[in-house]
Formats: sequence, structure tokens, C-alpha cells
Amino acid sequence: MTIDAVVVSFNAAAHIGPCVASLRDAGVDHLTVADNGSTDGSREALLAADPDATWIETGSNLGYGRAANLGAGASSGEYLLVANPDLIVAAGALSALRARLASEPDLAIVGPRIRNPDGTLYPSARTFPDLVDAIGHGLFGTFAPDNRFTRRYRLLDWDHAEAARVDWVSGACFLIRRVAWDRLGGFDPSYFMYLEDVDLCWRASRAGWSVAYEPSAEVVHVQGVSANQRPYRMLAAHHRSMWRFAWRSTAGAKRMALPLVAAGLGARLAISCAQHRFQAGRPVPPVPAQ
Repeated sequence: MTIDAVVVSFNAAAHIGPCVASLRDAGVDHLTVADNGSTDGSREALLAADPDATWIETGSNLGYGRAANLGAGASSGEYLLVANPDLIVAAGALSALRARLASEPDLAIVGPRIRNPDGTLYPSARTFPDLVDAIGHGLFGTFAPDNRFTRRYRLLDWDHAEAARVDWVSGACFLIRRVAWDRLGGFDPSYFMYLEDVDLCWRASRAGWSVAYEPSAEVVHVQGVSANQRPYRMLAAHHRSMWRFAWRSTAGAKRMALPLVAAGLGARLAISCAQHRFQAGRPVPPVPAQ
């Protein structure tokens, strides 16, 4: 059962070589890099590291989801790995992800345990937040990341050494059945950046599939290599995507709260941009994935 990988890249020449080498070592059969208009020599870095890889030049920065969809179209393996270019996949990680899918036929998507370069855990498995938690996380997550709304949303009180079914896993790295990817139509291209992974898992659950987290598969993710090159654009894209998903996934009487959500997201975006501007010249943490 073959694994094809799609790496979506934008000006990540310093990372692409180690990334694809780790993917090959982990057992990827066919590797495609979908590049969103890099100007830093990424193509040359890829070909030097892996001459057999397929390079797809999208022509411009199409966003993560659209580029991943293009890359996926160049492969046909039974399983598809979608990955960022700034990560290293541990030996045995892909085998563990594939074994999880093979043993649980109702699973569509499985994500690994993701660690930051310093070894700390990145909470990559999360819930679909209800409206209360979404508003609470949006209002307090920036200033008080240990608040109860954020802790519930990010599953921070759950033992991440335990394999589990979850609502969604990070799009930085996950393995999906090709049949599920095709039936779902891949990522929704209306999301330029951020929440395309949440949306994909949400649509999978609505179609009767499940999503899982597999801690025996590990990757190390630098984070923000591409996003931090355009911080304000990415902050705006993040908040637009949050609004798009809130509009899509909120039903019934709860939709009456959407104007409040829109106002809150607008305020949160303004605060986030002000924070980034204030921190200019200091070591700035990566633009958050969610």
C-alpha cells in the first residue's frame, strides 16, 4: 500500500532538503512539491536533495489548500501524506500512520504527534469548538493562553501519549486515504491559509468518516517558515478563515450569534496586528496555526 506525499512550499529552501530526505527515509513512494512561487532557490534545493521528486510550480502564491490539491493531482497512491516543508518526519512515523488507517476502516485521516524544535508538544489534535469555546478562545487566547476555553479547544488537559479519535488534526502533517481525499474533493480552495484542515476534517465527519491522532508517529515542525514572511497578510487570512468556518459550521439558532463572532474577530485581528507591530525587532513567535 503506497504512500504519496505532497509538500506545499513557499520560500523554504533551507528546509526542503532535510524534509524530503526524512520523508524518503520514512517510506514515501512518490514525492511531489507544490511550490507557491518561491524565489529563494527552492527548486534547486529540492533537486539537489531528491532528483526523483516531482516539482510543480503553481505560478503564484495560491495558498496552502489549492497548492496541496494541485500536488495531490500528480499522485495516485492508496494513501496521501500532506506536509509542510519545515518539518522532519521520524523513522517509522509513516508506517505507524498507515498501520492505523489499515486497522480502522472507518478512519479517513490520521495525524502524528507534532513536536516543536525544542522538544515541547505542539497541540495538533483538537476539538471542533462550540460557539462558547470559540468566542472564549478568540477573546482570551492571545492574552491568557491557559484559559479554560483554549484548554478545551486544544485538548491541553488530555494525555497526548494516548492514541485517540479526535475532531481534527493539524494540516502541517497528516495521512489520508486517497478514496476519502477524492470523495471529499481535497481541501476547500476558498480557504487561502488556515482552517482548511479543520474544514476538511469537519466535512469528513459529516460524510461518515472519522479522524484520529497517533502519538507513536512523530514529526518535528519548525512552524512559521513561510507564514512569517508575510505576517500581516497571514494574520488577516487566519481571521478570514475563522469567519468562513464559523459561517459554514454554525447552524440553527446559534447563527444569531454570528454578528458577535464577526465583531470579535475584527477586534482580535486589530489586536494581533498591534501586538506584532509592537514586537517588531524582537524575537517574534510564529503566526499561530489556529
